[in-house]
Amino acid sequence: MAQIAEASAQMELGILPVEEATPANASLGFELGWDFAHHGVAPPVTHLYAQSPLLQGWQAGSATFGRRTLKPSRHTQLWLQLRTHAWARGRSFEDVQVTPNYLQQIAVDYCPILRQPLLGQVSIDRVRNDAGYAAGNLAMMSAGANAAKAAHGWAEANEIARSVSDGPFKRIAGLGPAEWQRVAVLCSFVTELSHEEAAMIPLHLLPPNRLRLFNPIQALQALVTRQLATPGWSARLARIEALLPGDALRTDFNRFLMALAPRVLRVAALTDAQDIRWALEDAWSDALVQKRWVRFALQLNAAQAEKLVQRAAAKRLSTVHVQRHPRLTATEGWALERGGYRAAA
Repeated sequence: MAQIAEASAQMELGILPVEEATPANASLGFELGWDFAHHGVAPPVTHLYAQSPLLQGWQAGSATFGRRTLKPSRHTQLWLQLRTHAWARGRSFEDVQVTPNYLQQIAVDYCPILRQPLLGQVSIDRVRNDAGYAAGNLAMMSAGANAAKAAHGWAEANEIARSVSDGPFKRIAGLGPAEWQRVAVLCSFVTELSHEEAAMIPLHLLPPNRLRLFNPIQALQALVTRQLATPGWSARLARIEALLPGDALRTDFNRFLMALAPRVLRVAALTDAQDIRWALEDAWSDALVQKRWVRFALQLNAAQAEKLVQRAAAKRLSTVHVQRHPRLTATEGWALERGGYRAAA
């Protein structure tokens, strides 16, 4: 089964605070210090001790570059600090694709979990905790949401969401039921699930930009939902319907759209892109929308769902760029074999 990545609009970001860390690989630390010097940025004070490889690299780079440094953007500073955070904790950092430009592409104005403006501290989350800092596994959110999510994966976050909804405690780690549902859906995107399990998950959170979706039915779910965010959605959905194999499947697809249609009226009255995104996510809290989606989705298999996404993208029916990643390369650089940690030097 191939992996699918979806892209969305690019937004701005702030700077990730560096946490205190433990000693790590000396050569990588020296290289990191060199890059700090190359961009004229002072390293975090926690690494300015005599035996620090990062300090040694910074001093060597400063002597080499002098005032001939590169002007660092906010994303470059974030990139340097994120690398420092990964290096200090022994985490794997894939530095071919994860660049300042990549971090700019995944930047957001609002935390996708808390739906609050990212005015101060922001955090880059490794969505899958047993993987490193690598393309397709990163999402920007608030530091508070990242701390609450911690090492939870799809199953754990989903169970917490149920506990908060049904139990006596209405908030766990500062998050309520809706926030935990969004955490669970985020984690599900990078968790390889059975087609049947993935089809049962309501889309309480649209996939963040550049996140890799392991379950094709969720890619189809996001592709269809996003249609409603831009004008011309009715014609595009009609063309997607024409791609479906068989009248029975087309009928159930239409019944699903009829359940979703009343939410279109609310979205149509909105002008802000963020408000539209949240309205589309909230539509999936409607029991009828979810029921009719499941009935439709379970008539497909993973291969059929993936083919539909590819055909829709080829016909320019997707509102965002869709990139297919073959199975063997979808998690390249994720360091899954080491639980997301860096290989020994």
